[in-house]
Amino acid sequence: MSVYRAHFSRFLSAAPDRLHLAAHSHHPWPDVSYNGHMAAWFDAAELADDKWDKVFGEVIPEAQGHVARQLGLSDPATVAFSPSTHTLLMRLLSCLPPAVQVLTTDAEFHSFSRQMRRLEEDRLAVVTRVAAEPFGTFPARFAEAAARGGHDLVHLSHVHYNSGYVTPDLHQVVSAAPPDALVVVDGYHGFMALPTDLSAIEGRAFYLAGGYKYAMAGEGACFLHCPPGWCPRPRDTGWFAGFTAMTEAQDGPVPYAPDGSRFLGATLDPAPLYRFNAVQRWLDGLGVTVDTIHTHVGRLQKLLLDRLDDEGRAMLVPGVGEVDDRGNFLTFRRPDAGDLYQRLHDAEVVTDFRDDRLRIGFGLYHDENSVDELCRRWAQVKA
Repeated sequence: MSVYRAHFSRFLSAAPDRLHLAAHSHHPWPDVSYNGHMAAWFDAAELADDKWDKVFGEVIPEAQGHVARQLGLSDPATVAFSPSTHTLLMRLLSCLPPAVQVLTTDAEFHSFSRQMRRLEEDRLAVVTRVAAEPFGTFPARFAEAAARGGHDLVHLSHVHYNSGYVTPDLHQVVSAAPPDALVVVDGYHGFMALPTDLSAIEGRAFYLAGGYKYAMAGEGACFLHCPPGWCPRPRDTGWFAGFTAMTEAQDGPVPYAPDGSRFLGATLDPAPLYRFNAVQRWLDGLGVTVDTIHTHVGRLQKLLLDRLDDEGRAMLVPGVGEVDDRGNFLTFRRPDAGDLYQRLHDAEVVTDFRDDRLRIGFGLYHDENSVDELCRRWAQVKA
């Protein structure tokens, strides 16, 4: 039995027969997140309008500190929070010229790829997409495309959402971009899943992630690391970006702080940040690091792959031995991915699929028994 499973009792007991294997999507929340959520409610009741002094004076700085520590950032103040990564993306785009020239991959999550496609429809973006596969040559191919220049925005994922492929050397890719290009790393499938040190690129690249997946904090706790000096005055801006000057006369040029708060928007629900802080404190108290989580998940991934037959292992993307590391989920390219997902779901096994790819993700709340139970139910639905 996993020593961590008991810490997820509220989520797991709510549906005791459900085998949740989508930690890369809607990660179950540990019990401490309930306490954090309720703390937000009680602060709202007790402090009312004055709660914002606590949110900006205590809650946000604590959350910034946790993010900075997990990512090796030297200054927590570079971190700005928002309800979604999409709002932060739009704020970044507001810093760029119309008909923005974009270099990206064909493996970006929908919050970015859908927006780019829509801008292309109205000729507001010209997008070059580097193919993720073959994975072995991806870093060199992407770096070469970035080095050619001509792009206002260079955007790629640390972990590809549709395969679990890990970009092995972010520094190499970021360094290849010309000095005038805006570089953005989507870290949502990597944050709190893979040990990540941004110290070498913190002055050059923006980094997007959030709490919905491996940070185990639920929706609404998304953030952007904002390298100093880049995009000092986003056109898409809200009153939170001027919170400290709110009582002053609103005339003259719109002021911005030089830290990450320049990318803040308007009113947000602070409860997700309370949950995020509670989960981070819980992990610290247990001595659980991101490396602990990744090692635990990697062991379970190996157990599952060892249980599969040759045909099942052959469907793995990236293939067995093709990469040195992968994200905290396994991806199988199958023509019946949607059908298998539904059959597993009917058997109360929660996975997910994207096009022809079935994704299975493990977390701290899983153990060897979880792998055994998955294999048992999988065999039943295949019979």
